[in-house]
Amino acid sequence: MRDIDELRPLTAGRLLELWRQCREAEDPLERVLRCNGRILSECCFFQGERVYGDETEALADLTGRQMERLLCRLARDGGSGEDRPTEPGTVNPEFDAARFAALWRV
Repeated sequence: MRDIDELRPLTAGRLLELWRQCREAEDPLERVLRCNGRILSECCFFQGERVYGDETEALADLTGRQMERLLCRLARDGGSGEDRPTEPGTVNPEFDAARFAALWRV
């Protein structure tokens, strides 16, 4: 794995755009790997410069486990590496974790 000293989170709009670009892949695993590679190619930085030129470079360099850790860090704390405590009132009481997990597998 190349050196990464900063993860820059993408906007929701950019994430959606990247997902749409990957929809042409029929195989779900290929689609997810390509999309995750594209996300990481745009989020991973070292000394202010992007680490990966595109998803192909990210996929060639990272293992599945490394990708998972980086993506979880981005999702959890915006890439800062610091867990942020959830403030009271910021959690959606209507959120259905089981439904979200089922949709995620699609």
